[in-house]
Amino acid sequence: MYPIVDLVEHQTIAAVQAEADVDDAINSDVNIVFLLTGSIFNVKELVDRIKQAGKCVFLHMEFIEGIAPDKSGVAYVAQYIAPTGIISTRSNLIRVAKEMGLMAIQRIFLIDRNAVIKGIKVVEQSMPDAVEVMPGVMPRVIREMTDLTPLPIIAGGLVGTKQEIDDALAAGALAVSVGTKELWY
Repeated sequence: MYPIVDLVEHQTIAAVQAEADVDDAINSDVNIVFLLTGSIFNVKELVDRIKQAGKCVFLHMEFIEGIAPDKSGVAYVAQYIAPTGIISTRSNLIRVAKEMGLMAIQRIFLIDRNAVIKGIKVVEQSMPDAVEVMPGVMPRVIREMTDLTPLPIIAGGLVGTKQEIDDALAAGALAVSVGTKELWY
């Protein structure tokens, strides 16, 4: 069993893309926040606020200004910011995060059949705690991914309705990351 499965209490994850939306995520029903904004100057404060609200927070390494998405950047995040984990498209960062005691979510973009096959190979090598597949509005492909890997699947990207969340969950996704604040409740 993957530990991330135990973290998911609300199957919608708040994908926070603007600092102004952090309070909405904190006050929402979700218990996991994907932080896709911030900088080296304020990300610790944002993470601390989210954690103090009793929520898990994952930083997207490629979206935090001033922190390089490399081994040193992950080490800095692990030591000084201490989120629940990271999200990255880079499998080498997934391995580094796991070595440093952080949970890690590998984000992959499923644009065609080749991307599905390559994505499975990447996650088999990096062994993240979960895989975020994008876009998340493809139930058939989500179902296929759940058949191809034992790793938990998180659907994300282009999800804009409650029905799309329900469809992704019915297809086997563990959870769905959503940027639309109204869907966090």
